[in-house]
Amino acid sequence: MMTVHEVSELTGVSIRALHIYDRMGLLPATRKTESGYRLYDDTALERLQQVLLFRELGFPLKDIKEIIDSPSFDREKALEQQITMLRMKKEHIENLIDLARGIQLTGVKNMNFEAFDTRKMDEYAKQAKESWGTSPEWKEFEQKNAGMTAEDNRNLHYRMMAIFAEFGQIRDQDPAGDEAQKLVKKLQDFITENFYTCSDEILLSLGRMYAGGGEFTEGIDKAGGEGTGEFTYRAIEAYVRKWNISAFSGGINS
Repeated sequence: MMTVHEVSELTGVSIRALHIYDRMGLLPATRKTESGYRLYDDTALERLQQVLLFRELGFPLKDIKEIIDSPSFDREKALEQQITMLRMKKEHIENLIDLARGIQLTGVKNMNFEAFDTRKMDEYAKQAKESWGTSPEWKEFEQKNAGMTAEDNRNLHYRMMAIFAEFGQIRDQDPAGDEAQKLVKKLQDFITENFYTCSDEILLSLGRMYAGGGEFTEGIDKAGGEGTGEFTYRAIEAYVRKWNISAFSGGINS
């Protein structure tokens, strides 16, 4: 765990900005000490990296929160799109440097304003953003999330982690067993009630993310113990296979 001062020193983000990020739910502190000091774990720092990449690309904080919290947000896809946008930004800056050097050497003789044109970059950013936040699940999530405070969101997070902790307590059992299957139903109902309608297909996709490594798996394993993310996925897989065979033969690849 790192204090807000340590995170500020590591990242260059001011303490004031980190406090703002916390209050708006963009980067909630992992927990607070009894004295009220904010503490951040590795998962929070990974989220901060995403925030800073989007900030570097000029996205407003409100838009960044909507993108990262979107049920359709794909971190790997977002990174590829961010790389593309950063390359476009790099090319734009290099063109401006070349133009400025030309003016410095020869004076303003050629009235060429192409280097200032950002329409291509702006259009790509617009399309990328639309691809992150226009799913029906995201619209439903927006409706359910309207009016919720950062504290409300933290409470939801803790309640969801508590379910994963329950998975962790039985991770040595059969993932297709009755107890594990009841927990899968509990998880699916919790997501539907608090975030968006969690179909079997979406549940299976989420399960793959739970076991796929990175911040999802780390957070779940932290709540339930090592291997909880993988166990949860296997339990979800058994649940969906039992009740919805079409999820394996439809739009989601195994």
